[in-house]
Amino acid sequence: MREDCAPLAYAGPTAERVAFPLGGLGAGMVCLSGAGALTAVSVRNAPALLNEPFVFAAVRWSTAAGQGARVLEGPTPGWKVTFPWPDSTGTGRGQQGKTFGLPRFPGAAFQARFPFATLTLDPGEGPLACRVVGWSPFVPGDADASSLPVAGLEYEIENRSPEPAEVILSFHARNFMRVAGATAPAGVAASGQAVTLWQSAGDDRPEDEGAFTIACDAPGTVASARWFRGGWWDPVTDLWRGVAEGRIPPAGAHEEGAPSDGGSLYVPFVLAPGERRRVGVRLSWYVPRTSLRRGGGPFDPEGRHDGTETHVPWYAGRFQSREALAAFWADNYDRLRRESEAFATCLTDQVLPPEVLEAVSANLTILKSPTVERQADGRIFMWEGCADNEGSFEGSCTHVFNYAQSMAHLFPALERTLRETEFFVNQDETGHQNFRAQLPIRPNPRRARPAADGQLGGIVKAYRDWRISGDDAWLTRLWPRVAASLDYAIRTWDPGEEGWLTEPHHNTYDIEFWGPDGMAGTIYLAALRAAAEIAEAVGAPADRYRALSEKATARLEGDLFNGEYFIQQVRWDERALEGRISAETRASIEREGPKYQYAGGCLSDGVVGEWMARVSGLATGLDGGKVASHLRAVHRYNFRPSLRDHANPQRPAYALGDEAALLLCSWPHGAAPHFPFVYSDEAWTGIEYQVAAHLILCGEVDAGLEIVRAARSRYDGRVRNPFSEFEWGHWYGRAMSSWSLLQAMTGQDYDARRRQLTLAPAVPGDVSALLATETGYGLVGVRDGEPFVQVRSGRIEVDTLDYRPFARAS
Repeated sequence: MREDCAPLAYAGPTAERVAFPLGGLGAGMVCLSGAGALTAVSVRNAPALLNEPFVFAAVRWSTAAGQGARVLEGPTPGWKVTFPWPDSTGTGRGQQGKTFGLPRFPGAAFQARFPFATLTLDPGEGPLACRVVGWSPFVPGDADASSLPVAGLEYEIENRSPEPAEVILSFHARNFMRVAGATAPAGVAASGQAVTLWQSAGDDRPEDEGAFTIACDAPGTVASARWFRGGWWDPVTDLWRGVAEGRIPPAGAHEEGAPSDGGSLYVPFVLAPGERRRVGVRLSWYVPRTSLRRGGGPFDPEGRHDGTETHVPWYAGRFQSREALAAFWADNYDRLRRESEAFATCLTDQVLPPEVLEAVSANLTILKSPTVERQADGRIFMWEGCADNEGSFEGSCTHVFNYAQSMAHLFPALERTLRETEFFVNQDETGHQNFRAQLPIRPNPRRARPAADGQLGGIVKAYRDWRISGDDAWLTRLWPRVAASLDYAIRTWDPGEEGWLTEPHHNTYDIEFWGPDGMAGTIYLAALRAAAEIAEAVGAPADRYRALSEKATARLEGDLFNGEYFIQQVRWDERALEGRISAETRASIEREGPKYQYAGGCLSDGVVGEWMARVSGLATGLDGGKVASHLRAVHRYNFRPSLRDHANPQRPAYALGDEAALLLCSWPHGAAPHFPFVYSDEAWTGIEYQVAAHLILCGEVDAGLEIVRAARSRYDGRVRNPFSEFEWGHWYGRAMSSWSLLQAMTGQDYDARRRQLTLAPAVPGDVSALLATETGYGLVGVRDGEPFVQVRSGRIEVDTLDYRPFARAS
């Protein structure tokens, strides 16, 4: 592996907060921590980010020089010792029920290479060198293979001593599938070479049903569910003594009395001096029913049901039982590993700055987190992110996912289900579109407030998805709904067809902007241009949209550009005083207009619509010099090398203290509103990457990379998990804007309709990045001064290669 493509690596203090997701799209996850523990075990169709159950793997050895046993983990991070775990009895009562007190290896180094993570344990003076590889299937273009509720753990043991070593590798788990307070039976089964932790459904709680299977095919594997049954800590005391003494209990489960509290696998073998052995453990989970439901109205739009339906995960429709799932995982393990390894290799073979590699790879883990739900019918539903115990704001929120680019390229068919939900389910016959979907996905009887940026952004994303897929039939089917959506937006927010949004418009900052602004204005322009292109492609009239886009361009360049950056013109009327407001709020509005505007501020998102257009292959005609001027101003005024003197009364944990960050907005020329929009003092990585990519596209590579480095430096593992960038929840969807950094660095743009690839590298010399299409993926870029396309999987059809060599700005 080349030094310029070193993977994400953490050790000591930087490994403290690492939690790397293993699982599938919409299938839940378990996380491998920086020390090797299984944590954030979220397998019941909801996040459980504070769930670190009693689960561990161990190795016991015996040589002529002596014997010993250790948990296959590094030292327990200090913060865990007094953390208020939900299953503990309090921070000062010793953390009973945790594995923290068992012997461990003296050190550990964690290295990620998505979708793989490797833990290398420091053997100290012991005879065994041990590594743990955790992974789960991720195959671009194969959504089903990537949606499995499974994970693999591979333990590599090497005998470093000059004598043979008798080794027992073991894996142990208390029944964490048992639901507290459930009256239905639960237990642990042991048969063949697998143990299964299970909970059955109660009559009034079908969602309690669930199973977690731990299997191993290594010769001689013993599966046992015969933990000691006793009080206090008898079961785990006896369990560890057995591990330390090299005892392997009989296979199977207790024949009489209560079931075991947990189950174990034991794999005995002998290693000659210098010999290495790899033992694989397969994890799979199956929770086929949920109580998960958001929104009102019946699931079936024809009213054939009583409205009690809840979310059913995709895998429950694909597999009829936990046994069928486990068998599929066993039969396809090697194939899926090869295919996932091919993608991991492609990622690490990119020639890109390390901060770009890190930002893109780390945020692909969002697709393995509970941020994603996938219904039994295959459609995708996205939470904004993950709260500790539930999805954080439902609805595949259109204005949040304006920014996300990863899934559109890696799983284009899944991404198109989001467009279909937006235009066919969330949108009524007038063109009004709810910006949050219900779960299960179904029409919403409530006509919720529309979001201008989300509704208009959906049109740009439809254009993007069409170019990625090349599917004219899909576009033709979608067009009447796209046209209705845009027509609604025009008459609602630009009723005079002046080319800008003069009416109050809701947006991603959870407030209304009163008066036209650059942020929504550039999205409006992009939507008009996209609609014109789509209309022409399907044979519909496009003149109205083209004419209005010319007005939008003139408004932006003439009325909303202050000579340095794009601004907002605040306009308001008596409607701003309606509703229940305090006397202080009324006085504030009468003094300076509606709260939560940005007016003459320098908004980091001020030309976000132009970024959306660029990464979608859409030319808007907006003056590139003015766009670049805005972005330079954003970097100049909003990027802070240190936040020590920055006041943020909002949500400070995203960036604070001596950390560097790009703020959402600043008022460099004074006249800041007394109450600016509610998140203005914060830093969101999804916007940092959007701005960084756009700067790079405009030739400002150093400025863009500085922002990326700042964002990733905050997620270095010391304070925050490097694999969970959070905004309003962990694994926040907006951070998938990081994918656009690949497009920016190589200038790649692939049009499946024309089979045309454009490459316009942002830097001199060799550069390459992943290109993922509907039909395959590979690397594209420049090597030794020549453009290249290297297909790694499937096919990428290129009839025309438009290569635009790097030219340094004069």
